[in-house]
Amino acid sequence: MALRKILVATLGHVDHGKTSLLDKIRRSAVAKGEAGGITQAIGVSIIPIDTVKKICGKLLEVMKRKLSVPGLLFIDTPGHAAFTSLRKRGGSLADIAILVVDINEGFKPQTIESIEILKANRVPFIVAANKIDLISGWHYDEKKFLLENIQALDYAIQGLFEGKLYNLANKFTELGFPAERFDRLEDYTKQLAIIPVSALTGQGIPELLMVLTGLAQRFLEKELQIEESGPAKGTILEVKEEKGLGTTIDVIIYNGKLKVNDLVVIGGIPAPLMVKVRALLEPAELAEMRDKKSKFKQVKEVTAATGVKIVAPGLETAIAGMPLRGCSSQAENIKEKIENRIEELKSEVQQEVEEVIVEESGVEGVLIKADTIGGLEALQHLLREKNIPVSSSSLGNITKKDLSSLETMRGKNEFLGVLLGFNVEVAEEVEELRKAKNLRVITDNVIYRLLEEYEKYQESLKKEIELRELSSLVRPAKILLLKGYIFRQSHPAIIGVEIEAGRVKAGDPLMTAEGKKLTAVKSLQEGQETVTIAEQGKQLALAMEGVTIGRQVNEGEVLYTDIPEEHFKKLKGLKKYLTAKEVDVLKEIMAIKRRENTVWGVG
Repeated sequence: MALRKILVATLGHVDHGKTSLLDKIRRSAVAKGEAGGITQAIGVSIIPIDTVKKICGKLLEVMKRKLSVPGLLFIDTPGHAAFTSLRKRGGSLADIAILVVDINEGFKPQTIESIEILKANRVPFIVAANKIDLISGWHYDEKKFLLENIQALDYAIQGLFEGKLYNLANKFTELGFPAERFDRLEDYTKQLAIIPVSALTGQGIPELLMVLTGLAQRFLEKELQIEESGPAKGTILEVKEEKGLGTTIDVIIYNGKLKVNDLVVIGGIPAPLMVKVRALLEPAELAEMRDKKSKFKQVKEVTAATGVKIVAPGLETAIAGMPLRGCSSQAENIKEKIENRIEELKSEVQQEVEEVIVEESGVEGVLIKADTIGGLEALQHLLREKNIPVSSSSLGNITKKDLSSLETMRGKNEFLGVLLGFNVEVAEEVEELRKAKNLRVITDNVIYRLLEEYEKYQESLKKEIELRELSSLVRPAKILLLKGYIFRQSHPAIIGVEIEAGRVKAGDPLMTAEGKKLTAVKSLQEGQETVTIAEQGKQLALAMEGVTIGRQVNEGEVLYTDIPEEHFKKLKGLKKYLTAKEVDVLKEIMAIKRRENTVWGVG
């Protein structure tokens, strides 16, 4: 067993300096070390431990730290993609992460999302409090360590800096991550380390690398152990069409060794693929990368942890985020043995894929789609946290078949009849069909926005359903029979009224102020026009069958809508949609009803 390089991902809000920080680390590596000190391509940046030591310089000696891991491998993709595309069974591919936060701006939406992603994947992380150089009055001596420069600041500037740092630490603490500046930490297992840095000047980068490397080798030693000579395990980072090479896959190998002519099993849809490695292309040294022609060099084998481009026939159906498993094809391994091993690997890979991809679960739930298996898994996790069931989860763009399944689910449950698509597209003809069927499809390339939109949809649908139900109920209304406006005494009785409060519609039953049941409203007429609903303040003619004015009712009398008990119970739950006057009338109606039945409307 040996230790591999530490796999590091960077996350953070847009413009908070993720890329700038990594660029500065890479430039520092080149400046501090000779050619070959760093490699950068296919989504990874590899920094050997000797280069890390050179960047840290005398800091390691002063802080009494020893570094024993082979180096760092930065996953050089957008932070969110690192967690939605890159995965291995049981969790994230990243061992540790750097959360980059602008110390001047503090928390932003993607900062929160990044923390949620880290929590969901149980990935330990440290905080790079970036852009300290923008603090008013900040100055530094490049020959001094970060802490020495902080101590040399004017008292007022120190106070300003500490205030910003305190606000940052306090926010993390509120979210359940007690945080403190790295040199003040008492327990790294219980507190989050914040390292002030400047991606522009390089201040704090030696301290950041020291803390990052030290924490990983101290607390993640078990995870970093690999079988150097064992078969490769990896994850597909990207599938590309390369001129002269055909379809290739960029892979991060996180365990074992991969050689040319090895057989590899790759997770695929509908079934795993088995291909033979024709060529391995390793990133060239950074110094050579200025010449695009020499971006890669052919190698016979690679050992974890590293990034490599694989050339092989039959990769057209490979998908980013899928697992890769290697199987040696050496001559000493008899054919039968190899074939058995391949079947075992196919079964293992397929099982891993099926843990995430569920075409039809039989469960009532939302439908989800993503461009990668990792994205699918991340979306599943966040939905699970919010207790939102998933009916099916699959890869690829949204199809007509998906809409058919969606329509079926909507028929069962309006709230769950929704398709959530992460980083996927809807073809024009599919979108036209969706519109024609009025189906709900929500797509976005940021997971938290998907969930936000779905929650907004749920709220709007809930309101729509409640208002729909409310429209079917007899609402509270108080009606004054106006004096001198009897248009017909009976058959039907027609009299001028004023709606003192609430609203009344044709068909609503009526009662007197004493609770005596009358007939229902036959019709409402405003001027020459028949209306279906009359609201507070309206004066119009009201017709009633089976009533004679002067016998059952009189001019100047007040009538109420005779609300059925079941309607009353529902109205109590829908009070937020009633006006204050309607609520008052509802109480009056309840009081009238309870003269006869003391428990009317209870429950």
